Amino acid sequence: MLYIIIGAAILLLVLLGEPVFVIIGAGGLLLFNSIGVNTSAVIVELYRLASLPALIAIPLFTFAGYLLAESNAPMRLVRLAQAFFGWMPGGLAIVSIMSTAVFTAFTGASGVTIVALGGLLYPVLVKESYPERFSLGLMTTSGSLGLLFPPSLPIILYGIVAGISVDKLFAAGVVPGILLIIMLSVFSVYTGVRSGVKRQAFSAREAISALKGAAWEIPLPIIIIGGIYAGFFTATEASAIMAFYVFVVEVFILRDVKFFKDLPRITKKSMMLVGAIFVVLGTALGLTNYLIDEQIPMQLFQLIHHFVASKLAFLVLLNLFLLVINMVEIFSAIIIVVPIIVPIAAQYGIDPVHLGVIFLLNLEIGYMLPPLGLNLFISSLRFEKDIVKIYRAVLPFLAIALLALLIVTYFPELSLYLTRILKVQ
Repeated sequence: MLYIIIGAAILLLVLLGEPVFVIIGAGGLLLFNSIGVNTSAVIVELYRLASLPALIAIPLFTFAGYLLAESNAPMRLVRLAQAFFGWMPGGLAIVSIMSTAVFTAFTGASGVTIVALGGLLYPVLVKESYPERFSLGLMTTSGSLGLLFPPSLPIILYGIVAGISVDKLFAAGVVPGILLIIMLSVFSVYTGVRSGVKRQAFSAREAISALKGAAWEIPLPIIIIGGIYAGFFTATEASAIMAFYVFVVEVFILRDVKFFKDLPRITKKSMMLVGAIFVVLGTALGLTNYLIDEQIPMQLFQLIHHFVASKLAFLVLLNLFLLVINMVEIFSAIIIVVPIIVPIAAQYGIDPVHLGVIFLLNLEIGYMLPPLGLNLFISSLRFEKDIVKIYRAVLPFLAIALLALLIVTYFPELSLYLTRILKVQ
């Protein structure tokens, strides 16, 4: 009865528009108080956050991502991809997929990618005779494509909440991420050929010029990703290196970002997001303590196992649940849902790293899943199109992404192969 009352109270707070951290914190306080535990157990989790080694990576990677988004890096990145891949059938669409995937990986924010690169790529796609519906769907989808690639913010957050090595998750997401990009690229080639899109002739002069233009950005993924897996530094140390590198390059070398005019605004903007994540994370970890102490995950497992005995059937149910949750609320879904599903999935013999990749791929799809996916609304506003038109445009891309999800879900080796080859700890 108590759970019903608390659940109704939380639902009422949601309807009244209360902040997520208030709802989670209030729920945790009420639940701990109901079993006679000091309510400081919720607040203590804010202090425990400070001892998490991977925590510092969140503000540093976020700051670096916002710096890149506010600079001319998106234009240089698109020009580079166009110079090397524009000659292929469907080349411009492939350029769009690769550019946005890389950009999202480093910014960690789908909305930033659609706003920063969408306005640049969408008019060019339409001008090059790609169908408008295809172009809208591609831009909406590609806004979240990089979330499986390091140093994506959701990967770091998932690792912290689930208690899994962030380095291992970085490695696990690479092959599934590439698989999805390949599948979307094949569809892009098909569309380009069917629509009679003219290919751009390869120009060695333009390629060299684009290389020179992006000379400072090109080493970034090599330094960060290569350094982590070569054992030179951890993901946390990589975040400091990336933040320093991007700061020096964009502010002092290329001067895309003005030190006094732009830097304070960008810093404030990025840290507002970080602050919001940390407050929700602290209160959610407090609530998680209650769930673990009261063995809620085990009780849920027993209930689910009564109806779903098969591992394959559980994975179907899990994906359906995650798609709905990630469509509605993304960072909160990681913070609240992950501590519950990790122990339940373990009872079905699902590797926690593989589960992480499944969750993050669901997160990518949730961004573009009608009717509430965040990308849909951002695209509608950015391209000034009716939301129903965006729904229709995204359907074929959604079908491809769901097919990729099925493959990744039922072939765990795709997620675990690199972690074993690289012997990531």
